[in-house]
Amino acid sequence: MQLLIGNKNYSSWSMRPWVLMRQLGLHFEEHKLRLDFSEHSHFRREVARFSPAGRVPVLVDEDFSVWDSLAICEYLHDKFPGHGVWPEDIRDRARARSLAAEMHAGFSALRTHCPMNIEARLPEAGARVLAEHEALRQDLLRVEQMWAEALVASGGPFLFGEFSAVDAMYAPVCTRLVTYGLPMPATTRAYVDHVTKAPGVAAWIQGALAEHDFIAEDEPYRKQR
Repeated sequence: MQLLIGNKNYSSWSMRPWVLMRQLGLHFEEHKLRLDFSEHSHFRREVARFSPAGRVPVLVDEDFSVWDSLAICEYLHDKFPGHGVWPEDIRDRARARSLAAEMHAGFSALRTHCPMNIEARLPEAGARVLAEHEALRQDLLRVEQMWAEALVASGGPFLFGEFSAVDAMYAPVCTRLVTYGLPMPATTRAYVDHVTKAPGVAAWIQGALAEHDFIAEDEPYRKQR
């Protein structure tokens, strides 16, 4: 299998299947493309070979392509049954999918005002956007609520006990909370610590820190140094 991804520092959607596969020991080859959505970019040409959507991530399994992070998770669940992509219990699995789908379709304020930027530390920007945007505050409250409920029910350390696709879906949220110095209650902070130290997530973070590739449109709060 081959996984097409964008820059590790910025591409939150690429991060999700990458850390899941790495964490669960599912072998794949990484094909990283510099994020560039200009009309005739190498990024557009290369992704178009595998996906009509023109976005990353894309999982290529022999001659078959799957795009969209959540669709990739479902494909992996079917291809590798018993490997822990989703929780084993039917109700836990349904609830985990519900939380993952909520992330997939929602939290637009969090994504807009706190774009993923693993390398940066932007607490001043975080404090400003948190004060200015009620929708962002509501997004954070919802994240705290859902995490707390799942962790209490499962006993942790991850949302449904063992690391699964739902934790991979929220891994970029964890990095955003750190980047922007957003306030976290103790339960949230402990979960963020567990996620960012999980081997698959830690490997992605190390890759992001090694890139040193400033992309201006993904850096609304900084100038190139």
